[in-house]
Amino acid sequence: MAGAAAALAGCGAADPHAKLPDFMLAPAPEPRQPDPQPDVKQLVRAKLDAVFTAASHPRHVRVSPPRRDPKGSGWTVCVKAELTSVTGKPLGTQTYLATISGGVILDRRRVEADDGCGTETYEGV
Repeated sequence: MAGAAAALAGCGAADPHAKLPDFMLAPAPEPRQPDPQPDVKQLVRAKLDAVFTAASHPRHVRVSPPRRDPKGSGWTVCVKAELTSVTGKPLGTQTYLATISGGVILDRRRVEADDGCGTETYEGV
């Protein structure tokens, strides 16, 4: 018994899910609070390069209302713009899904059919 207690003492607090008395368990981490709704117009306008490359010369940029990210505590937003290829040819309207957390655009990718961006309403930035 003394050996087991000494081994646990060297490891710090025990796993909160372990079968030990309550006084030996580490406190469970508090759940992260959801991010407040971001001002997506201002965020995309200020960080347009986080969604589109400068070489694509994005024009007529529009955003959808933000939606809660189903995989986290942040938000997602659909962003549309008229883009140009690196060779200078028009690509037409392209739509991306941006992930926002902590007021920062963390990731973006081209939309897929199940993202729901096709049914969103958009406003210019």
